Amino acid sequence: MDASDMGKDLEKVLLTQEQIETRLDEMAARIDSDYAGKDLLLVGVLRGAVMVMADLSRRLHTSIEMDWMAVSSYGSGTKSSGVVRILKDLDTDLHGRHVLIVEDIIDSGLTLSWLVSNLRSRGPASVEIATLLRKPEAAKVEVDVRYVGFDIPTEFVVGYGLDFAEKYRHLPFVGTLAPHVYSG
Repeated sequence: MDASDMGKDLEKVLLTQEQIETRLDEMAARIDSDYAGKDLLLVGVLRGAVMVMADLSRRLHTSIEMDWMAVSSYGSGTKSSGVVRILKDLDTDLHGRHVLIVEDIIDSGLTLSWLVSNLRSRGPASVEIATLLRKPEAAKVEVDVRYVGFDIPTEFVVGYGLDFAEKYRHLPFVGTLAPHVYSG
């Protein structure tokens, strides 16, 4: 699916597939440099991070393992509820491991702040964060993010793993929806 397939549902393309791919290449190079010779575990946050995790991991030259965690603070709407629940926990013991949380987007930071604290309590060597998108103006708590793909405005975005009511995750770009899609 591309932008033309969305018809009037798409307001604009914020980041093209090419921009995303270029930035992931740059992020992977930094991660490879920072974790050279270290035992790195990528922790993807389901479901949104699937695309970022897959594409970022394929660009890495560092030996990695992957695990997934599902936490929820979103309903089917466009705002974070602030209440965090673990829907699927990790299968991997974090003790002594270098953990890199891979996120699709950081909005308020509430969920991620909770997640970092939770993972740090499990005895890892380190916990860092990589995200494709960050909305600095939407932050409600300070979260130290080591690898940021793009800072974006506080708009509701879809594509590249991000959804609205479970739709649009598969788009190869990041875009904004026309208001009639989510206000009706």
